[in-house]
Amino acid sequence: MRMFLAIVVCKLLRFVGRLVGKGSSLPGQYALKICPDILQKVKLPSYIIAVTGSNGKTSTVEMIAAILRKSGKTVVYNEEGSNQIEGVATLILCNSSLGGKMRGDVLLLESDERYARLSFRWFHPTHFVITNLYRDQLTRNGHPEWVYDAIAPAIHPDTTLVLNADDPLVSCFARGHEKVKWFGVDRCSISTEEHHGVYHDGARCPACGGAMEYEFYHYEHIGRYRCPACGHHRQDADFSVTSLDLEAGKLTIGGETEISLAFRSIYNVYNILAAWSAGSLAGVDRETMASVINNYILKNGRMVQFTLGRRHGTLLTSKHENSVAYDTNLSYIRAAKTPCTALIIVDSISRKYFTGETSWLWDIDFGLLNCGEVKQVILCGRYVNDLALRFDYTGIPAEKIVCYDTVAQAAAALRESGNEELYVVTCFSDRDKLLNLVQREQ
Repeated sequence: MRMFLAIVVCKLLRFVGRLVGKGSSLPGQYALKICPDILQKVKLPSYIIAVTGSNGKTSTVEMIAAILRKSGKTVVYNEEGSNQIEGVATLILCNSSLGGKMRGDVLLLESDERYARLSFRWFHPTHFVITNLYRDQLTRNGHPEWVYDAIAPAIHPDTTLVLNADDPLVSCFARGHEKVKWFGVDRCSISTEEHHGVYHDGARCPACGGAMEYEFYHYEHIGRYRCPACGHHRQDADFSVTSLDLEAGKLTIGGETEISLAFRSIYNVYNILAAWSAGSLAGVDRETMASVINNYILKNGRMVQFTLGRRHGTLLTSKHENSVAYDTNLSYIRAAKTPCTALIIVDSISRKYFTGETSWLWDIDFGLLNCGEVKQVILCGRYVNDLALRFDYTGIPAEKIVCYDTVAQAAAALRESGNEELYVVTCFSDRDKLLNLVQREQ
């Protein structure tokens, strides 16, 4: 009776929530109060795929869903991004019969890395994709090893782990676990023998603390590594990008399937490979996966094309307080090799936590914008003074940098002058403050 009541209440609250434009977590919250173990009672599909990690969860899940649906499977997933236990409960119960049987062939879940242990207390994924672990938002996640410890209790012995072989900390999840599949990127055009970045989280082995040796890096601490002290090393990948040319926008998976990139970012490469790995393990053939992923354009707003005056613009979403996300997008701008203007917006640091903490700006390699192609750098938002101080230490000539107090002022100035390509780097919290002032492109 409790299960029945919980499902009814969840469905009713979700219906009301949709009418008022709210409510992807609240229905599940009430359902869990009525029947705390309801996720153990509901009959779930035979395939349960979960994705977690510091970056790439939403994009990877979106591509996995597209692949599985193209193959003819009915997929239920949290498209709205509610990735904590309350949102997961809402998703499952609203897609279940009143008798507690969930509809669909596959349950696909984006899972918040901090709360995966709660989401998977009552059931466990058949496949668990872990994308990467970086130092992330200090107000939420602290150190990567803290995040590792938060994810570890969510891992069940019967779950097949799908791990990023190129991340030394993610690789540690395989210790003592029998069911593991690996994905990774071979040495390619972007690989370097030297580390680049403000800090180096791969300098020490996460298994023993010894000095780590790298054969090459793809970015930050992601690459081919080995610890001489304990032997912790990059595993051979089951699913590999065997060649990659970001400048040409081409990659090859498994030595035979060529994919064109709509978004020429190393982040996108890893997200595609993670989705490919999950699709393969779910039994989808190469041709179907390639037809979906080739030139795939994400629909989740991580990258948005727009027009502002005579300028064509690209918005690149980066989590505030996450320097790896920022550095990757700054590298994307630098690699574009076209005359451009870069706009950096920091108006609200977080959507969920009130904080004025800006020390994370010093972890970002804004010096990547110190190149001939970037003709002007515009800084704006409530924290423009913090940004301006940080940019004093980048080596970018002062005459290239312009500051505005608000997003509206910066947008107005850009609308009235120039026709160079415009790249915008900001967070979810500030994204719509610009997008509401421009014309989006389809």
